[in-house]
Amino acid sequence: MAGGKGERFWPLSTSRRPKQVLSLFGGKSLMAMAVERLKGLIPPERIIVITGTDLVGATCEAAPELPRKNVIGEPFGRDTAAVCALASAIVKARNPGGAFCIITADHIITDINLFLTTLQEGFDIAMAENVLITIGIKPTFPSTGFGYIEAAEAFDHKGNIKFLKAKRFVEKPDLKTAKKYLERGNFCWNSGMFIWSVESFQKALADHCPHLFDMANHMTSVVGTPEFDIRLAEEYKKLEKISVDYAIMEKADNIVMAKGTFGWDDVGSWTALENHFDRNSTNNVVIGACEAIDSRANVVVSEDRLTTLIGVSDLVVVQSEKATLVCAKDRAQDVKKMVKLLNEKGKYQDIL
Repeated sequence: MAGGKGERFWPLSTSRRPKQVLSLFGGKSLMAMAVERLKGLIPPERIIVITGTDLVGATCEAAPELPRKNVIGEPFGRDTAAVCALASAIVKARNPGGAFCIITADHIITDINLFLTTLQEGFDIAMAENVLITIGIKPTFPSTGFGYIEAAEAFDHKGNIKFLKAKRFVEKPDLKTAKKYLERGNFCWNSGMFIWSVESFQKALADHCPHLFDMANHMTSVVGTPEFDIRLAEEYKKLEKISVDYAIMEKADNIVMAKGTFGWDDVGSWTALENHFDRNSTNNVVIGACEAIDSRANVVVSEDRLTTLIGVSDLVVVQSEKATLVCAKDRAQDVKKMVKLLNEKGKYQDIL
């Protein structure tokens, strides 16, 4: 899935060049890293990217090893349930008995071998059992920014990865509740990554979201034909926005959770850079050119110009070609609100 706008990474991330195609981490785009980490398990010709129609070109540029036909442009954003249903149609057209995983283009994952082992064992279970597999991440702190999955008893499986039956999905909690989840030990962060067979997933669609099941069926027959884009636009016009969690995962009773113990970060705001870049002697994270006097614990992105700081702390400062962001680190999630405000103003479209 690569359709997000990355609004919390404005002003570098825009609707035309969202964060997944930016080279912020290690000189590679998040999109390229997402494709690269699958090496050895899933070859490029079996990697399908679903993004927005207007992002197809940027996506192909960011991941040139993917076949062009594997980059699918949605005419309108209809949230993750539609993406998953469309993916199931494309996979079914290629291999009706196949299985597939849903991963996102804007995560950072470390311990790649452990990640690939988790996917492989998930595929083994998905091909053998009528279950829907989600990947939960072992929490390292009481996050209020993630949804959670409550795990129940162990799922019988011979392998190196722990799989458990999922009891329920819960929304992003307040801090008190998040601390309670961490203490109880049977709650994991909801990573938004899934593994399932075409058969099991489409059965769940038929049971819980029949209009998406119909869409998937209508699209399967036109995969790889000139009619595909026209039919997709017709089908998407009928759909409402709904996430796959709401549409399927919160309703199904055959959910199995793989306990993900690999390193994972969904890179949700500018402060996430602190997890992936070294701090300098004054505890600042700097990408680009910055000189500072009596300034500590800031995040600065200034690749094409010099930024100078005097007597400030705990700020995010980001320079782009046409805009500058300055915000308190504890308000970094509110960058999305600023993008909304700028949109409402109607005079900043060239920087959004």
